[in-house]
Amino acid sequence: MRKYVDMRGHIKNLEAKGLLKRVTRPMNKDTEIHPLVRWQYRGGLKDSERMGFLFENVIDAKGRKYPYPVAVGVMSGSVPIYATGLQCEPGDVLMRWQYAVEHPVPPVMVETGSVHEVVMTGEELKKEGLGKLPIPISTPGFDNAPYTTCSNWITKDPETGIQNIGNYRGHVKARDRIGVFPSALGQDIFLHWQKCKAKGIPLEAALVIGPPPVVSYAAVEKVPYGVDEMAIAGGLAGQPIEVVKCKTVDLVVPADTELVIEGKISTEFLEPEGPFGESHGHMHPRQMNPYMEITAITHRKDMIYVAWISQVTPSESSIIKKMAYEPSYLRFLKKECRIQSVTRVSLHEPLTNLRKLLIIQMKDPSESEIWRALRAAASRHQGVGKIVIAVDEDIDPEDMDAVWWAIAYRSKPHLDMEILRYSEKGHAPPFYYSSEGHDVVSYGEKADDSSLLINAMLKEPFPPVSLPKKEYMENALRNWICRK
Repeated sequence: MRKYVDMRGHIKNLEAKGLLKRVTRPMNKDTEIHPLVRWQYRGGLKDSERMGFLFENVIDAKGRKYPYPVAVGVMSGSVPIYATGLQCEPGDVLMRWQYAVEHPVPPVMVETGSVHEVVMTGEELKKEGLGKLPIPISTPGFDNAPYTTCSNWITKDPETGIQNIGNYRGHVKARDRIGVFPSALGQDIFLHWQKCKAKGIPLEAALVIGPPPVVSYAAVEKVPYGVDEMAIAGGLAGQPIEVVKCKTVDLVVPADTELVIEGKISTEFLEPEGPFGESHGHMHPRQMNPYMEITAITHRKDMIYVAWISQVTPSESSIIKKMAYEPSYLRFLKKECRIQSVTRVSLHEPLTNLRKLLIIQMKDPSESEIWRALRAAASRHQGVGKIVIAVDEDIDPEDMDAVWWAIAYRSKPHLDMEILRYSEKGHAPPFYYSSEGHDVVSYGEKADDSSLLINAMLKEPFPPVSLPKKEYMENALRNWICRK
């Protein structure tokens, strides 16, 4: 296999495939960039029609011009863009993920990397710091500050030393301070933070922006605690990811990353963080969250700042998750739960953001397998699987009209539906507010939600579908094409 690509190699590949749009006119990062890219998802474009954008002339609302371009939608703006990052065809993404999880490749340390071409510390950091970076406003009119969105936070377990990579937003608060939203849903960074808090020490962190695409793809996957996502990224690449030591914290980061923000997350104090437009499709209110005191910023001389489109789905953020989550759930049900009749798992994306609506496609299952699959899928992660539906192989789980057809004619609500109680709503409204009525309380969700399981499988013989047989339909299509 060819060597995995860094971000600029990936952008070059996108351009060669006609998947990149360069914008040369001045674009305001605070009001124009994200709304423009957003129209790809709100304007009805098909996945195959969406592009990655490279904004080469970036200004802010005060007219300041930045020397660095901003890339949006280039990581996973569409399935073809995502597959380009994996250096494979869209149809091979599932196979690539299955191989990576089974064959992780640990990273390899190198002496130097392009991420250390520019190093900012000390007084320079306090003078310029985050203000040097063209960080866009994601939801103009609502967000209270710029937020990093392609935010691969690297931390490590203070007891085992094993690193973790997770994607969380970063709230810009000052030139040398940035907030982090760990959401507390069993995320590794929150577990690391709790362990450091118990020891009375800060949590060292490195915020990685614009790494080789395989690193960001691995960062959003849900792997067991203690598994280093950098090794999963190596599995996706089929070779080890080259890493370098950070300048001021005891962590390693990809050597060919566009930008790294190093620092220490306080375990002594929390600060207000948010509001921010989140992937559940609503503005996530302000809450008390950890923050990082920045100790260094390192980047390439000709850095490309990378941002993701998130918020209301479909979005770049939901596509990157969907590509990883679906193989993960399929593997979970087939291998860990040993339900071999499962053939596919689809996480519904538009508006519902993957987490709430799951469709499980099965082939000739027993009744017990159907219910085991439904219950297992609903229980795997907090807040995932509020509605879980089992369908036959003739139902395309991506076609919700077909899914509703199966529910309408192949299920009897009093026999084929079950409600699982005492679950957590997860990362979604409604929000629980503090006694003061201002800040959201997110640490420790109430077990006051539930899941609806629907067995929409065929249970008795049905007559044929009332369409002409396949040979007649295909012959009609050939005749039509020939006569056009």
